[in-house]
Amino acid sequence: MNIKLLSFSALLILLFTQQQTKACTNYLVTKGASVDGSTMISYNADSHVLYGELYHWPAQKWPEGSMLKIYEWDTGKLLGQIPQVSQTYNVVGNSNEYQVSIGETTYGGRKELQHQDGAMMDYGSMIYLALQRSKTAREAIKIMTDLANKYGYYSEGESFSVADKNEVWILELIGKGQGEKGAVWVAARIPDGYVSAHANQARITTFKYHKKNKWDNEEAMFFNSKDVISFARKKGYFSGKDKDFSFSDTYAPVDFEGARFCEMRVYSMFHVVNKEVNANPAYWEYVKGNVKHGGENGYAINRLPLYVKPDHKISVQDMMGFMRDHLEGTPLDMSKDVGAGPFHLPYRWRPLTWKVDGKEYCNERATATQQTGFTFVAQMRSWLPDGIGGIIWWGVDDASGTVYMPFYTSMTKAPENFKVGNGSMMEWSETSGFWIFNQVENFAYLAWDRIHPDIVKAQDKLENKFISEIPKTDAEALSLFEKDGMPSAVNFLTNYSLNAASLTFKTWKKLYQQLFMRYMDGNIKTKTALKPGYIMANPKVEQPGYGEQYYRRVIKETGNQFEVK
Repeated sequence: MNIKLLSFSALLILLFTQQQTKACTNYLVTKGASVDGSTMISYNADSHVLYGELYHWPAQKWPEGSMLKIYEWDTGKLLGQIPQVSQTYNVVGNSNEYQVSIGETTYGGRKELQHQDGAMMDYGSMIYLALQRSKTAREAIKIMTDLANKYGYYSEGESFSVADKNEVWILELIGKGQGEKGAVWVAARIPDGYVSAHANQARITTFKYHKKNKWDNEEAMFFNSKDVISFARKKGYFSGKDKDFSFSDTYAPVDFEGARFCEMRVYSMFHVVNKEVNANPAYWEYVKGNVKHGGENGYAINRLPLYVKPDHKISVQDMMGFMRDHLEGTPLDMSKDVGAGPFHLPYRWRPLTWKVDGKEYCNERATATQQTGFTFVAQMRSWLPDGIGGIIWWGVDDASGTVYMPFYTSMTKAPENFKVGNGSMMEWSETSGFWIFNQVENFAYLAWDRIHPDIVKAQDKLENKFISEIPKTDAEALSLFEKDGMPSAVNFLTNYSLNAASLTFKTWKKLYQQLFMRYMDGNIKTKTALKPGYIMANPKVEQPGYGEQYYRRVIKETGNQFEVK
């Protein structure tokens, strides 16, 4: 047999240290809920050891008998090998040339179900294999679940955002534990005109169970594994009526951490777009961790809905803003409490929980976080040909300080500054976009309310430029497509995407130099003009200190220790 190993395997080897811990956030927008009729999903890929780089698999045909090695995405462990398909599609990041996009968040779920000996399919491999093999969201869901059931599911409980140019779905899946192969799962379609979210807590509750999935039924709103309920009964997790069965409450019951650290990030979007969520005190109490249980099955009864109808249409810029949230506009705004320090830093260094005098406390877990490897907003547009319609707005590091660059999902080459292999988590590269963005943002953490506004100005300038260019870029690509065919259009869009990445890298390199000169040593320096008769012009230097509010805290704690007499 001819054994040929797909570049997928080689790439996964390079991703060994890129672990995805339980710390990611997804927001989902349907066609009827968006400003322009596009579907969108977003993803902050959060991990302290995830090196942000743009994955790319070119479209390729494979000889009969080709095999594919499967490595666990989190650890690089070889899990086995499976037959390759005859044709794979172009994948850029977490989107493909047919405008299928997939994100994820890990919820864990029941511990006894989290791993299977001999399983070959982890959640990361499922994502990128589905992207290489699917033309619609439904096809991706079927591929992912078939892979898990055929080869065994290796990972913990997982929520996936799966979208194409027409539909947006949440797929929630968990393994069957030791002794059984495969996974139980349910997929829920978000109704058109609505938005949804998930953030490391399973969210699908009750649903319409189907004995057999009708994948071609255009009206279908749910798909599920045949044994999703019967397996729960067999394990003793559920004993009620089928119509009352809740996937989340059965396989991943929500607790304080699930509400406060996870559902809080769902709320941070929902309360901004829906006035009813914002006005409902029960939802606020829930996301603070006050989970109430009741009913025959003891399910949580005050939890957030799976989806809400937004009061206004959602734009790409809105989605970028959701990814940059630090709980602003809530009583838990991370820039307001004592942990923010004198410069109102909306971040807390880990661990997430800590103890004093035997009592446990927590830091908040917002959507924007320091340990993001990469982040994206995937935009799928049905009114354009697939080679032109898909854009993954992609960036590295903390979403609050990144620049979302427009990468058309048909592009045939990854940009030099963001490609796989240009540096790693413990290997510095002067040409790495991940490292320059981390340099800028980590410098801003030192004096946030002084430095970060300058970053936002540069961020807005680039993002607004890119967004304003898209209609013209689309039109030029469409003209090339109609005149010379799709390869010509793809070549044009590839060059546009590469130029956007190059401009962003160069801009951020210069920005770091400017910020460092202006803010080093706790000063604020402003360039001045050279006066007649002088050979040098010293900058204007300001030393604003820590601010009156913080000085009052110092006095309250230390009394007259620092009083000048």
